[in-house]
Amino acid sequence: MKRLQNKVAIVTGGARGIGLATVKKFIEEGASVAIWDIDESIGQKVASDFIAEGYIVAFYAVNTTDLNAVNEAAQQVFDHFGSIDILVNNAGITRDASLKNMSTVQWQQVIDVNLTGVFHCTKAVYPFMAEQGNGRILNAASVVALYGNFGQSNYVATKAGVIGMTKVWAREFGRKGITVNAVAPGFINTEMMQTVPQNLLDGFKAKTPLGRLGEVADIANAYAFLASEEASFITGTVISVDGGLVM
Repeated sequence: MKRLQNKVAIVTGGARGIGLATVKKFIEEGASVAIWDIDESIGQKVASDFIAEGYIVAFYAVNTTDLNAVNEAAQQVFDHFGSIDILVNNAGITRDASLKNMSTVQWQQVIDVNLTGVFHCTKAVYPFMAEQGNGRILNAASVVALYGNFGQSNYVATKAGVIGMTKVWAREFGRKGITVNAVAPGFINTEMMQTVPQNLLDGFKAKTPLGRLGEVADIANAYAFLASEEASFITGTVISVDGGLVM
């Protein structure tokens, strides 16, 4: 049997990048997946393509900074699929600048999506998981939360906050049969990396003991493991998927 057979997963930011790779991995493992993304045109196309291949996927246009919209979407997923077993809090943005140049708008935008959005989605989904007595909540952290990064005060603050919330929620939700874990990616070969100059890419690879960038599938594989029964006794942990960058 596939590892996620008959499970229902929500993946935020699931229309591209690591989120899309996670959707693909989950459906290959037998899950039905609700894609939540703010980009409706891309999200609808992604869902349609998967449905055409015979997978069970639905798209919901969701702004995770809006608690009412998140609550409504969670109820729609439950009504449509009959359960919510897995939540992957993947949606995130960057608005990089050094502290002296960072505007309050840049600061707040990242806080709203990367931290408050994770709070909203987890708060909306928790009652469904608690009622059924099981669930998996997976949060996107980052290795920069562990060692900092120049020009990312806002982003690092959110990812460090996500790690903290992961540990709090693992304590709070455990008696309801819900595990809560985080994955901290290193330098991953996403669309964003395509715009990075080659000399910087070479530097990233040189800093990584395995000597390469990670692939989006590497992160999706970690999520799939943590979402499976194989990880049923793992909670409150942060798994670094970074090629050994942070040790």
